[in-house]
Amino acid sequence: MLTDMTRLGLCLYIGSLKNDSRNADTAKHPFNNGNVILTLTARLTVSPSSSQFFKDDFVSLSCEEDDSSAGWTLRRNTSKETKTQCGAEWGKSTGNSCSISYILTEDSGVYWCESREGPISNMVNLTVTGGSVILQSPVLPVMEGDDVTLLCKTKTTPSNLPAAFYKDGSLIRKQPTGHMTIQHVSRSDEGLYKCDISGHGESPSSWITVTGDTLTCLCFCSFQHSQCDDNLMTVFALF
Repeated sequence: MLTDMTRLGLCLYIGSLKNDSRNADTAKHPFNNGNVILTLTARLTVSPSSSQFFKDDFVSLSCEEDDSSAGWTLRRNTSKETKTQCGAEWGKSTGNSCSISYILTEDSGVYWCESREGPISNMVNLTVTGGSVILQSPVLPVMEGDDVTLLCKTKTTPSNLPAAFYKDGSLIRKQPTGHMTIQHVSRSDEGLYKCDISGHGESPSSWITVTGDTLTCLCFCSFQHSQCDDNLMTVFALF
């Protein structure tokens, strides 16, 4: 349960990541302040499913939600701009989707969906590199117990080259074919991952989040001190 709700905020209940959030019982997850809005929200997905891209790659982002009449808009924060809208200042907007035909390094940043009524989706951090190596890893939080495959790839050569994988700066495994599977992930597998291919270079780092099956609580609030139960994940974005 969220506590310390001293200012008006917005908390988005999206339920289990494996199930339709509309099937979740919101009565089991009450919040203790009348000023907090409890609502269902869209989910932002990325295709290809990766948090890292090479410069000039094609990328498509979509707001997935049952109620298409909500009027979802894709926005982003980068190092040069804040809350800019797809179609108006970057990308090509089509319905609830947005495409970037030739993504650039300056397109690196945080992306999310936002409706006319105010609710927003999960946030996705995309990294675009002008380098030679990327790490393809899950964009969305992964469920405890699932298997997760990481792929270390180069832009111009086959993607089955030997690669070394690192977590939080420490070498965890060397693989002969450029991919590594973490079986039955747990919270201890959460962290910052990168990879290296000899003779080609090192990828940027990406954070992998591991979450439970009960509830994900995304808190986008104007205050900095909130708490969720241990089995929840909290993401803060101050505007």
